[in-house]
Amino acid sequence: LPLGWLHRRRGPDGEPIIGKTQFEAGERLRADFTLALLSPRLGVDLAAPVVAGRRGAKAQDIAETALAAKQRFTRAIVAVGPGLSDILIDICCHLIGLEEAERRKGWPQRSAKIVLRLALDRLALHYGLGSVVGTGSRLRVWRAPEDEAPEDAAREP
Repeated sequence: LPLGWLHRRRGPDGEPIIGKTQFEAGERLRADFTLALLSPRLGVDLAAPVVAGRRGAKAQDIAETALAAKQRFTRAIVAVGPGLSDILIDICCHLIGLEEAERRKGWPQRSAKIVLRLALDRLALHYGLGSVVGTGSRLRVWRAPEDEAPEDAAREP
C-alpha cells in the first residue's frame, strides 16, 4: 500500500516521508471509502455479505453502514478541497503509486509527494487528529517591530 510504504520510508533527514498522524488520516479515509462500497468491484458474493466482521448481516445494516461511511468520506473530501482531494483519492483509496499519479496528472517528478503531504495535513486537521501543520518551524516576521518603524512611515502627510 502506498501510504504504508511512505510511512516506513525515511527521507534524507531521517524522518518518515509521511508522519504517523498523516498516515492515520489517510488510512481512515481509505476505510470510509471501502465501507462506503465506492471501490470498483471485481466480483460480488450476495449470499453472505460481511459487515463489521459478521457474516450474514442484514441488508439494512449494510445500507446504513455504507451510507454513514459515504457521508464521512464526502465530508472529508469537501474539507480537504478540490485541488488536494484528487491526490488523496488516487493514493489512499485507489492505491495508485506516486509516480503513476504524477504521470496521470502530468505533474513533474516528485511533486506528488509534496501535494500528498499537504492534503494529508488538511485531512488530519479535518479528523481532529492533531495539528500537523507548522510543526518544527518557528514564526517569522518579515517587518520591523512597530517601535523601530522607519522615520518616513512615522510622519503623517
